[in-house]
Amino acid sequence: MQPGQQVRVCQSVVVFHHPQHRGVAFDLQGQQGEVVTVLNDWKGRVISPTLPVIVAFGKFRAHLRADEIEAV
Repeated sequence: MQPGQQVRVCQSVVVFHHPQHRGVAFDLQGQQGEVVTVLNDWKGRVISPTLPVIVAFGKFRAHLRADEIEAV
C-alpha cells in the first residue's frame, strides 16, 4: 500500500467512531477511501503496529490492517 492509493474495505470492520453513526456499530465493508499513510517507523526506529494503514473516507479516518483492504 502506498499513500494516495485508492482502496476498498473488503472485510467486515466495525467501528464506533464514525461521525454520522457515533456510538453505534457501523460496518465499513464496501467503503472506498484513500491511503493516507502506512506506519512502519517512528522517529527513525522500525515499529510493528497492529493497525498500520491509515485510510481516509472523506473527513473520517480509520486505522486498518493490510488484509482488510484491497486496491481499487
